[in-house]
Amino acid sequence: MSSPVFDLPGHSDILDAAQRLTGHAVRTPLLRNDWLDDRLGARLFVKAECLQRTGSFKFRGAYNRISRLSDAEKQRGVIAYSSGNHAQGVAAAARLVGTHATILMPTDAPAAKVEGVRFWGGKVVTYDRASESREAIGARIAAEEGRILVPPYEDRFIIAGQGTAGLELVEQMAALGLAPDIVSAPAGGGGLIAGTGLAVKHAHPDAQVWAAEPEGFDDHKRSLAAGHRVANDRLTGSICDAIITPTPGELTWQLNSHQLSGGVAVSDDEVLQAMALAWRHLKIVIEPGAVVALAAVLSGKLDIAGKTVCVLATGGNVDRAMFARALELG
Repeated sequence: MSSPVFDLPGHSDILDAAQRLTGHAVRTPLLRNDWLDDRLGARLFVKAECLQRTGSFKFRGAYNRISRLSDAEKQRGVIAYSSGNHAQGVAAAARLVGTHATILMPTDAPAAKVEGVRFWGGKVVTYDRASESREAIGARIAAEEGRILVPPYEDRFIIAGQGTAGLELVEQMAALGLAPDIVSAPAGGGGLIAGTGLAVKHAHPDAQVWAAEPEGFDDHKRSLAAGHRVANDRLTGSICDAIITPTPGELTWQLNSHQLSGGVAVSDDEVLQAMALAWRHLKIVIEPGAVVALAAVLSGKLDIAGKTVCVLATGGNVDRAMFARALELG
């Protein structure tokens, strides 16, 4: 049986996406803190994508994809499924380019994210992530209404758009005269870390790129160990709602299977402590699923002593009660 052919993005696609996003996406800052460096015995830089438009990196990929729709496709509108960050990115991008969006969101999606979708004019349709297939529902609505599906990660333009965060990171480090030894990012379906890996490896082939995930939902870590995609046993049960996916994406895996050095899994308590430390020392608000890479570093689960390390803090859309819980624990 022949292997499937994938429409994989390359570094040139990231450069093209960066041009398309100019004037629309925020060039987010790269932060550091003396106290954190002293505690870790390393140079730590945090790419604050929590300060991105709509509060997460997802706007990058959504805009790169939706801005390419033809006039006829814009008339039909788009549909997407997401626990919230991709949802908000799609809703915002749709409004900015002159189309309309329907968004499938799980019933347990944070209220802040649902409100964000509605702010941008998106129509929200809910589903039960434990018993219903968002892919099946999305395919049905797309067929019935003629909408264009904007997937969260299985698309070359989505991956390339997310990769602009990694491209900026590389450029910002170069401006400081530095090169990263280790780069870590949260991994759900794998679109961000695939695009980031492309950008980082192009500039620094010897840099390590690590996936960070919640304990019990570490499908990238286990897939890398097995040499093929494996699935999580469950779809609920973590505070990191933004990166709970059944298995690594089929398209993203083609990049991540050879770009990643490994995966790291962190507990809910480690996530909450990282949120509190980021607030205290970096002065930023990060949501649970977006802070797992920082949590992996702060918990000592990555060997970073004496190294230059970059982590992506990928979103800041957290409900007040959850953030208060983090501050109380921290």
